[in-house]
Amino acid sequence: MGFEALALIGCGLFVHELSRNRHLTEANREQLRVLIGTSPAAILTVNHMGLVELANEAAIDLLRPRGEQLVGCPIAAFVPELHYALRLEGGPQFRSALQCRAHRGNSESFAAEVWFSTYLDGDNPKLAAIIADLTDEGLTNLEGSVTSDEPRVDLSVREQEILSLIVQGLANKEIADRLSLSESTVKNCLQTLFSKAGVRSRSQLVRVALERFRDKI
Repeated sequence: MGFEALALIGCGLFVHELSRNRHLTEANREQLRVLIGTSPAAILTVNHMGLVELANEAAIDLLRPRGEQLVGCPIAAFVPELHYALRLEGGPQFRSALQCRAHRGNSESFAAEVWFSTYLDGDNPKLAAIIADLTDEGLTNLEGSVTSDEPRVDLSVREQEILSLIVQGLANKEIADRLSLSESTVKNCLQTLFSKAGVRSRSQLVRVALERFRDKI
């Protein structure tokens, strides 16, 4: 399946690039859009800001089961690991696969297998991915995941604001600029959030936020 998925990602990128080719006829472009749109695989692309740029029906069904908008949403809210893969600024383009905890728009989390490929669109880094739900395979407790039945601590208004921006994928400096705070204040608040959530990394904090504090962010 891994090689097939990587091939599909290549196909997705191929279609994305061809669809922008001015030499293609409108009929050709429509055929390419139909090819991706009707694929049973959940395929999406993420732009340099970490927002979902393109998503086929299978991706919408997987991540937005209530039929809500997926395009324009931060990928960090659904698959945090993809956001961090995208933000490797200046890094080489690469392909990889991982198993992680993903999240649907209705607050349900699930075990996912993700194949993704980074690429450049001009000077902007982008990412294309295929996401598969592993629930039927019984893989429900991935390493590093958190469970929603753990006790939830109270968060201050400031902590909620910062946590919300972390989930959106903003870096410390970006959060400081957005909230008119010093970067050191944001860092101190981040450490407090780590302690309250019982995690050690930003990625784990995003998972906790999405599983235990979704109503606060």
